[in-house]
Amino acid sequence: MSSVKIRIKDIAARAGVSVGTVDRVLHERPNVSKSAREKVEKALAEMDYQPNVYASALAYNKDYTFFCIIPKHDSEAYWEEIEEGVEAATLQRRDFHVSLRLLYYERFNEASFTKATQTCLEARPDGVVVVPAKPELTKAFADELHRQAIPFILLDSYLPDLRPLAFFGQDSFQSGFFAARILMLIASDEKEIFIMKQLKDGHIGSKQQSNREMGFRHYMRDHFPHIKITEVNLPMGGKQEQFNGILEDFFSTHPHIHHGITFNSKAHLVGQFLLRTNRRDIQIMGYDMVQKNAECVRQGSISFLIAQHAFMQGHACVETLFKAIVLRKEVNPVNYMPIELLSKENIDFYCRTNIG
Repeated sequence: MSSVKIRIKDIAARAGVSVGTVDRVLHERPNVSKSAREKVEKALAEMDYQPNVYASALAYNKDYTFFCIIPKHDSEAYWEEIEEGVEAATLQRRDFHVSLRLLYYERFNEASFTKATQTCLEARPDGVVVVPAKPELTKAFADELHRQAIPFILLDSYLPDLRPLAFFGQDSFQSGFFAARILMLIASDEKEIFIMKQLKDGHIGSKQQSNREMGFRHYMRDHFPHIKITEVNLPMGGKQEQFNGILEDFFSTHPHIHHGITFNSKAHLVGQFLLRTNRRDIQIMGYDMVQKNAECVRQGSISFLIAQHAFMQGHACVETLFKAIVLRKEVNPVNYMPIELLSKENIDFYCRTNIG
């Protein structure tokens, strides 16, 4: 018998119980005897009953609040697309009374992360999406979420020891390894290349960027050990005039360098400088299809971008919380995003909102 044709009264008749008893069993309500429950469950199995989880969730009429905790950021950043993704997914599930609250913390500021997570915990949300900060701070937050039985998803950096409901992000080591391989298709004859970093007090922005660099250097060590890798560091939160001075000094003192890479979404800081100073013999490779990066690709100062579908990541995080918490479905615990290569020839065909 097809599940869509099975009515509660059909189940009740087969089990020899009342319609109210069947309804209580289906919705896991109390006040059902053991023998009656067994009769209903036997009837459900014999009739191959498949509940309409969407209809049940709508009928339950409960409000669900999800929190998303991400770093503070400027526009034209990877995190901006994450925001758009989580908000779009929340809007799509508004009929199920799902709401979202975004909280922000400052990178490298322990008090800021602690304040954001404390605000989250005090609100007792139904589910949380969080971008990890320092491991010990993130672990303390995760431990408390577990204690309160609040499911959470890790975004961007995977820390399996924290036992999240799920993870969304790239395999950052493989991404860096892939980036080196692609860069060397156009820079294999070079003697020296550069890595552009943004640092604050000598520290890089995220574990993900660190793992990308590790993968990149691993490939270079194995395949191009003779090529020197030089770093150019820009201060996080600096001004464009400051960046211009650092870059001008770097390229003036390294006239033989023609190719470089950055492992964050700010390749345009170098790309725009190269366009303004008409240095057409230098190109940089970077990450994320933000608009300023895309324009540099079109004009030729950025050779390649590796896209990681930030919008899709944000959307999938909320959708996964929805499936696990509202629909009570099983979800995939580890979800690696595609490592996609964009160039001048295909960048206009990139679909950042492909959530199929």
